[in-house]
Amino acid sequence: MDNLSDTLKKLKITAVDRTDDSLEGCLDCLLQALAQNNMETSEKIQGSGILQLFASLLVPQSSCTAKVANIIAEIAKNEFMRIPCVDAGLISPLVQLLNSKDQEVLLQTGRALGNICYDSHEGRSAVDQAGGAQIVIDHLRSLCSKTDPANEKLLTVFCGMLMNYSNENDSLQAQLINMGVIPTLVKLLGIHCQNAALTEMCLVAFGNLAELESSKEQFASTNIAEELVKLFKKQIDHDKREMVFEVLAPLAENDAIKLQLVEAGLVECLLEIVQQKVDSDKEEDIAELKTASDLMVLLLLGDESMQKLFEGGKGNVFQRVLSWIPSNNHQLQLAGALAIANFARNDGNCIHMVDNGIVEKLMDLLDRHVEDGNVTVQHAALSALRNLAIPVINKAKMLSAGVTEAVLKFLKSEMPPVQFKLLGTLRMLIDAQEAAEQLGKNVKLVERLVEWCEAKDHAGVMGESNRLLSALIRHSKSKDVIKTIVQSGGIKHLVTMATSEHVIMQNEALVALALIAALELGTAEKDLESAKLVQILHTLLADERSAPEIKYNSMVLICALMGSESLHKEVQDLAFLDIVSKLRSHENKSVAQQASLTEQRLAVES
Repeated sequence: MDNLSDTLKKLKITAVDRTDDSLEGCLDCLLQALAQNNMETSEKIQGSGILQLFASLLVPQSSCTAKVANIIAEIAKNEFMRIPCVDAGLISPLVQLLNSKDQEVLLQTGRALGNICYDSHEGRSAVDQAGGAQIVIDHLRSLCSKTDPANEKLLTVFCGMLMNYSNENDSLQAQLINMGVIPTLVKLLGIHCQNAALTEMCLVAFGNLAELESSKEQFASTNIAEELVKLFKKQIDHDKREMVFEVLAPLAENDAIKLQLVEAGLVECLLEIVQQKVDSDKEEDIAELKTASDLMVLLLLGDESMQKLFEGGKGNVFQRVLSWIPSNNHQLQLAGALAIANFARNDGNCIHMVDNGIVEKLMDLLDRHVEDGNVTVQHAALSALRNLAIPVINKAKMLSAGVTEAVLKFLKSEMPPVQFKLLGTLRMLIDAQEAAEQLGKNVKLVERLVEWCEAKDHAGVMGESNRLLSALIRHSKSKDVIKTIVQSGGIKHLVTMATSEHVIMQNEALVALALIAALELGTAEKDLESAKLVQILHTLLADERSAPEIKYNSMVLICALMGSESLHKEVQDLAFLDIVSKLRSHENKSVAQQASLTEQRLAVES
């Protein structure tokens, strides 16, 4: 280290004199000291005040320039040296050196800038201001096709520099995307796929950029899907495949890229991995099985990619996914059920699947998870059943297959996601009067619905419970169902639902309440009164923002309430006539007509 102090003193003198030979000796000595103990040597360099001199040594025509850049690259490996490098004014001369024709100068300059940018806001900012990124991207473009080892090493350093420059920085990543870095990197990957270091750099860069939404369109306009699938097929090593997966997942969120990946044959690769890993209990194999099956499900979220893989229900992929459902592997059961839910996104697919026995497979799966079951599998299987129940033609078939009984086994679940899907599935199934009546008289179900109507922490569960209560009344039109709901304390929730911010829910509530008033007014009278229904109807009619159908159904309900003495009195006390007579001139004909009828009824009864 004494030797180092001498070298630093000598360097100060020779740097001013510019005697290249003795300068070169000093630089070699510094590089040697850095190789032996980088941190300590860097501290000495910083303490000597020599950093500022380096800026004057970074000149294109000097034979020592590459060594100076190399020293800067070495010292910038230490976090504490990055800001001092910026403060010493090294960034601007380094960026100027990017215009050099000397390959060694370019290599060391790229390393120096890359290391200064690593995890350093100041470093990145200085390189940004000096315009370094654009010069590096231009180099990548012009050198892209050369496959000699020295050039590939330089390309790897430049990719690494851009990665350090933009890592986890959205605005700098967006800047690189605007400069057109993506097509260049994709081209690099295609040409240099035999070079492991460069391939790895490209993948890490893709992983960073793919997180940004604005990158997806650019990626979609390249042949990235084809290149990644080609690369994926070649990987035997788990870690290398993991790197490709990390790029595929964010890219596959884009529908156009989903289709490209399917067309490039990714699905076949994923199915093969599943087959290879399904019986393994090694941690990394279990992780890879999960990644592959999750990615498979993600590819099915795109309408075109999903339809392509469904192939009219005859496709090999669809059949293989079906075979996951009866598997003993929870991850595959989950992926299988989610895949079915994704295939069940149009009526044609749903009808085909129900006709071909998928409902029975899903019910068997649910059966295996009733007691202490896997919540994610329950949720996925219920999602699939809910989607399958959407086409009208499927409802009766699913009811006769016993779906409601299978679903009701999960009434005791305390997990909101399961509760939410359970409610949605039942609501989809009860269009038929008989089914609605049967379920509406099920006291356990109705009591649970009333309980969930108060689940304030889970808006989805609360909303679905209200909607199912209303649907039971609307579809059954049954006095017994209404009595069950009144006895279970459900009326107040339907009245509250009439004030929902969603018009569809308001409307469903008002129609159900009108049926209650028409069929069982005596039974429900007290509950309607204590829930302040009449005041709410007054507010809805007086509010100019209320939708026409809300005004119409509120007036229908007012007329139905006139059969109750106490509610009739409330209507009279609130001067409904004024509001209703104004609605006679409403632009909506149905509202205007109903206003005339309601006005007549109010006038007669007053």
